[in-house]
Amino acid sequence: MAKILVTGGLGYIGSHTVVALQEAGFKVVIVDNLSNSSIKVLEGIVAITKQTPEFENFDLRDKQSTVAFLKKHNDISGVIHFAASKAVGESVENPLLYYENNINTLIYLLQELNRNGNTNFIFSSSCTVYGQADVMPITEAAPIKLAESPYGNTKQIGEAIIKDVCNANKNFNAIALRYFNPIGAHSSAKIGELPIGVPQNLIPYITQTGAGIREQLFVFGDNYPTTDGTCVRDYIHVVDIANAHVIALQRLLNKENQDNLEVYNLGTGIGSTVLEVIKSFEHVSNKKLNYKIVNRREGDVISAYANTKKANNTLGWKAKSSLDDAMLSAWKWQQTL
Repeated sequence: MAKILVTGGLGYIGSHTVVALQEAGFKVVIVDNLSNSSIKVLEGIVAITKQTPEFENFDLRDKQSTVAFLKKHNDISGVIHFAASKAVGESVENPLLYYENNINTLIYLLQELNRNGNTNFIFSSSCTVYGQADVMPITEAAPIKLAESPYGNTKQIGEAIIKDVCNANKNFNAIALRYFNPIGAHSSAKIGELPIGVPQNLIPYITQTGAGIREQLFVFGDNYPTTDGTCVRDYIHVVDIANAHVIALQRLLNKENQDNLEVYNLGTGIGSTVLEVIKSFEHVSNKKLNYKIVNRREGDVISAYANTKKANNTLGWKAKSSLDDAMLSAWKWQQTL
């Protein structure tokens, strides 16, 4: 039973991936500083899988703690690295936090893994690395343009750092998964997106507005060159993303990778506007949302949706859930809170 380290494993995508890993037969150890998650998520993971992953609560920005942890856990077969700050708007307002948290933690982790001979690394990347792409849908060959936000820039820098490590050490194997917009919750409604404070992402703001926690939803701009004037994104169910991480990890463990750094888009290949997402929620919940059009938000690109052929053909992975499926699971999760 291979032992896998999941950093940020009590976060949104991390927790769903821990569930998928344990269901696939892996032993999991989680590192999370609980800065944007809750220890209650661990209870949800255990309730779903009937297994308790190891958990250590510390901040990967603490280099000494990171070194000590990896010396203690010297039997790790692979690492899936989620631990990072992840909100576009917040990154514009507080860029230094994002550079410290997203870059320093990656460097400290890679230094120790490289030194200890751990060679299988999955990086939680993002479609934000493409900036505003010229052509839709976006392929992995699309140029990496100037990032639209500090968050996007940290993902570009992170990928560049990993590429340099892979070039310097041909025994170091990594896969960067560039996912589009993760939404939804586990079908059990025992884990889901659980933002601390005011949500930075669209879906929890929608569900909290639907539940009466938020008075009104703000839609940032209706004058973009899209079908209804609102931004277009590729919304993908978080369980589909979690399953892709397991498949990518197995690819590295089985030495099936063709290069020691591979990159894959994770999305549905379908672009949906903000207003279409609102309509989907209203359809599955039978609720009318109170929303208001306001000015554009700095850092937002107009449109981003994926070409997923590489992941479909090479990994043998494909998104299975529809927008309505994901919205319904998010709403069921919200109703448990």
